[in-house]
Amino acid sequence: MSRYDLVSHWHVEAPIDRVFQVVHDVEGWPRWWPQVRQVVLVERGDADGVGDVHSVTWGTTVPYQLTLTLKRMVVQRPWRLDLLLEGDLHGNGRWLLREQGGATVIQHDWHVATTRTWMNVMSPVLGPMFRWNHGILMADGARGLARMLARD
Repeated sequence: MSRYDLVSHWHVEAPIDRVFQVVHDVEGWPRWWPQVRQVVLVERGDADGVGDVHSVTWGTTVPYQLTLTLKRMVVQRPWRLDLLLEGDLHGNGRWLLREQGGATVIQHDWHVATTRTWMNVMSPVLGPMFRWNHGILMADGARGLARMLARD
């Protein structure tokens, strides 16, 4: 497996409670995140969503897609969500939100390893492209979230 530590920062002109609500709603991601092709609820967790399991299929800028199972491990409203990731990538993800004026700053951390054979074999050559692709996906997500919240 090839490991990747990927950190993204988003700035959204919306109150933290509203941003958290939208990010927490994984089933709603396709409405604002262009590369999220499909979300299926696999298992319902507790009232806060801890233990929720979703299968999420992502399209990418390059010609492949990834399907991940996301299990929500930690919910601390309105500032933190932790996810366990399995499938085409294995590892964990964390959303950290903080207020800045009337806006919300998000740090999104992915600490993942590839599980597909072709990705592992090609990682020495394609690793920079995988990182670039992740950057595009995250930038599109930030813009989509900002647009959706601006409409509300």
